[in-house]
Amino acid sequence: MLIFWKYQIIPLILEDGQLVGKPIGEEVRRRFPRLTMSLFMAIIFYLINTIVPPLMGDVPLPGMFDIKIGTLVGTIALIFTAIFLIRALSDGLVLSDILTDIFVNRLGIKEERSPRRAARDAIYIIVILLVATALYPLITTLDSSIKDPLTIITTYVALGMILVLFYDIGRILYRIVERKAESFADGLVKMADKKKNSE
Repeated sequence: MLIFWKYQIIPLILEDGQLVGKPIGEEVRRRFPRLTMSLFMAIIFYLINTIVPPLMGDVPLPGMFDIKIGTLVGTIALIFTAIFLIRALSDGLVLSDILTDIFVNRLGIKEERSPRRAARDAIYIIVILLVATALYPLITTLDSSIKDPLTIITTYVALGMILVLFYDIGRILYRIVERKAESFADGLVKMADKKKNSE
């Protein structure tokens, strides 16, 4: 998968416990605190955007612009909320790549990102759906105090596993399309060079 970070495209490839040449542990230690802090700051600025403008009322901003102080504070807080959410999204995508690879490898799917691996993911999705469907009739026979929480747990666990596998399939398709596009672009460049040389 490719991720935009600091205006550069960074390939995220998990190979033998390494993420773009860095140990997974080092990458997690570096990004998880930053993700947590970005989310915390986004919440703080969101609360400022929600609480402060009503408290300021209709107090106008001194100067030549007809802007209320509350509106200005709310707008600035909203901008900073968006900035920290984008930072959190960037780190979150990297960590989700790591966790997805770990989860998929635990399932025994160790092929490189290929159509075969995507097909294996699809098979696992079908198996999870069948198992969850088979469990529901058994769960309904239990006491209501156990049935309801167990139904919720089963649903969310199955949904989480399916989402992870769908995400892995999306990464595989992205890589396949990207490689095809690169091959096509290389072909066009070669054709252009040949035409230029022939002239």
